[in-house]
Parts: sequence; structure tokens; C-alpha cells
Amino acid sequence: MPHTDVPVLSNPRAERVRSVHALTGRSARQRHGRFLAEGPQAVREAVAAGAALELYVTADAAERYPGIVAGAPRVWTVTDEVLAAMSDTVTPQGLVAVCPATTTDLEDVLAAQPRLVAVLDRVRDPGNAGTVLRAADAAGADAVVLTAGSVDVFNPKCVRSTAGSLFHLPVVVGVPLADAVTALQRSGSTVLAADGRGDRDLDDLADEAARGTVRDVDLRRRTAWVFGNEAAGLDDRGRSLADAVVRVPLHGRAESLNLATAAVVCLYASARAHRGAHPAAPA
Repeated sequence: MPHTDVPVLSNPRAERVRSVHALTGRSARQRHGRFLAEGPQAVREAVAAGAALELYVTADAAERYPGIVAGAPRVWTVTDEVLAAMSDTVTPQGLVAVCPATTTDLEDVLAAQPRLVAVLDRVRDPGNAGTVLRAADAAGADAVVLTAGSVDVFNPKCVRSTAGSLFHLPVVVGVPLADAVTALQRSGSTVLAADGRGDRDLDDLADEAARGTVRDVDLRRRTAWVFGNEAAGLDDRGRSLADAVVRVPLHGRAESLNLATAAVVCLYASARAHRGAHPAAPA
């Protein structure tokens, strides 16, 4: 059973409350190696993964989510005012967990021979990064890599946008793009850059993989997709590092797709190709 401290934390200006709220800022997260997961979905996944070091919960939320509370190792009951003082959100949902800011080395990811990896290059918006991480999880990706210059994956908005997927798959941070691409290629992955100016069409690649009439880029193989900055996309050097530059076809009148939408389409194209791969197809 979880250990529950008494009495109820009721002072929004208490030192513990201030120290928890400080983790909404990057400097405190880096200094203490911890971050916040907020709301029932994120906290549920943190508890299930054994990543919730401390849980702060209102009395009402404790009644609504007894399974979450029962699974946490250390629990404090707090007032609504205290939870609001801890939280980064305008309307907290009754639960805040303190979690270790744990990332994975790229070498460890590659040692597991991942079939599908998402690489985010200089992606700055936490909502976009979190949504892509969630999409990668849903598509069955084995890891997500955020290159140097990308947003802090433990930013509260990014954590919320992952909807708990942050606790499901390895995340690598701070690797220069060239180093990440080279390591992925050496480990046997085909590296595809997603870019609206790409000379290969994603629909064509998917059709070739389904028919088994692949020319050069085989979506059935181990693949890493590289997605660039929201505003600037991938620069010339980033595109040149990849084995191929692939565009998502636009069949309607839209000028382009945003980062998260393009990532979903690309990752699911690979996931579908992997599911339909013939046993004899190269891995």
C-alpha cells in the first residue's frame, strides 16, 4: 500500500509546494533530474511504469482514481489550492506526479535493433514534439530521438501532449542530427527524411512495398524517419544525410501538412509495411 503523509497539505506557499512547482521550469528539472506528470492519463501511465516517485492528489481525485493512488509508492493528499499552486495547467485535474527525468542512450536503442524510429530535428514546439511522440507510440515505433536544439521533452506541455506515451518507449535527447543518422545507418536502418520537396512519393513507396516491386527504398526494412523544424523543415544538410527524401502527397488543395500530421502519415506507412512484410523480406 502507498505511504500517505498526514495532515493534508493545505498551504500553497509551503516549501514542498514551491519545490514541486519549480519543476515546471527547465532549470529546476535539469538541476534535480525530475519532472511533473499532470492529469489522470499521464499519471496513470507513470504509475504503471513505476516512474511516479511522489503523487499529490486531491480528495475528490483520490475517490475517482483509487487504482492510480493504490499504485503510487508515496502519496500526499492536497487541497485544490495547493494542487493549483503546484501545477502548470490553468485547470488542474486533481493529480500531479513527480517523476525521474530518465532518457536512453542511442547506443542502447540501436543494440535492440529497432524496426521503426522517429527522429525530431530541432523541433521547438512542445505540443508538436509530444504529439509526434504519441503518434510514434501508437504506430509501434521502438524509440524517439530528439536532436540537439529540440524542445525539452519533459516540458509540461510536451508531457501532456504525449498522453502518457512518454512512459511507453525509449527517448533519446541531445544527439546531433549527423551523429544520429550515421549511427542509425550503421546499425542497418534506412533513414528517410520527410520533406514536402522530396523526390520520392510516400504513396509510391507504400504501393511498391505492398506489391513487392521495390526499386530502392523499401518500407518493409528497418526505418528511421527524420522530421524537421516546424517552420523551417529540414535544411539542405539534413536532407543530404538521409538515404532518401520522401514527400507526403497532397491530393487536395491544402498547401502543406503540419509536422505532427505528416509524422503520423509517415510512421503509419512504415508500420503497415512492416506488418505486411513477407518473411523473406530484408529486416
